[in-house]
Amino acid sequence: MATMGASPRLLASTMGGGAFSKLPSRLTSSSLLFPARIGGSSVRRTGSRHQDHRQWLWTCRALYKPDGLAIKEEGQPETLDYRVSPWHDIPLHLGDGVFNFIVEIPKETSAKMEVATDEPFTPIKQDTKKGKLRYYPYNINWNYGLLPQTWEDPNHANFEVEGAFGDNDPVDVVEIGENRAKIGQIVKIKPVGAFAMIDEGELDWKIVAISLDDPRAPLVNDVGDVEKHFPGTLTAIRDWFRDYKIPDGKPANKFGLNSTAADKDYALKVIAETNESWAKLIKRNIHAGELSLV
Repeated sequence: MATMGASPRLLASTMGGGAFSKLPSRLTSSSLLFPARIGGSSVRRTGSRHQDHRQWLWTCRALYKPDGLAIKEEGQPETLDYRVSPWHDIPLHLGDGVFNFIVEIPKETSAKMEVATDEPFTPIKQDTKKGKLRYYPYNINWNYGLLPQTWEDPNHANFEVEGAFGDNDPVDVVEIGENRAKIGQIVKIKPVGAFAMIDEGELDWKIVAISLDDPRAPLVNDVGDVEKHFPGTLTAIRDWFRDYKIPDGKPANKFGLNSTAADKDYALKVIAETNESWAKLIKRNIHAGELSLV
């Protein structure tokens, strides 16, 4: 694996004759990972912009490749140069109320992994503070990550949730199934509820969902089914996200919507609205600031 500061290398799928992809020459860190489509280029939106560059990266192994997609990684877990990337190019919708979910933090782990929205190809990496890797004070009890192609607009005030503005990130998912996923894994989920967390005044949605592969998935179709088949889980999710900053001396997070989980229809509305916001962002109809749109 490459180290920090090394030259870029070709990251592309070699399965099924996949095409190599070219990246902007301004990329000088090898700690980078992005989605690749088997049999085609991984850059789908503005290919002509990238075809002018001849900076190559070499092949890395594919971690997961559901339905012709591959997620790539580079670096070693729990190091400063570890990267996995997924935000813009993995599709959100799969039809029939099913969505792709990208795992950032596997259940029963504490490394604070998150998508780096300001880096090219928006890799998942471990958060740092003063040059040191960050960890939650205790394990998270569910698979946690993001919905690709969503964005919580920091310019939009949600008057259903105390007028809070979006947190400038993709929408978060708490997946309650029994299996422990892996960093960067693409999981097919169905949303069943949503918590409106308010973190230092910013709206930070937590979509409650279940993997289609979970044996109880056919039984869980709305928020009421969670309490029936996963008793205590909704309260545990709310309390975990309310309290996790307290050990660091910060105040507890707040929740809108009477601190209760909204139902499936509300969750689907949140997903649709944040997907629309992402579409405006990626079309440059909204100022991106420091966000990477590649």
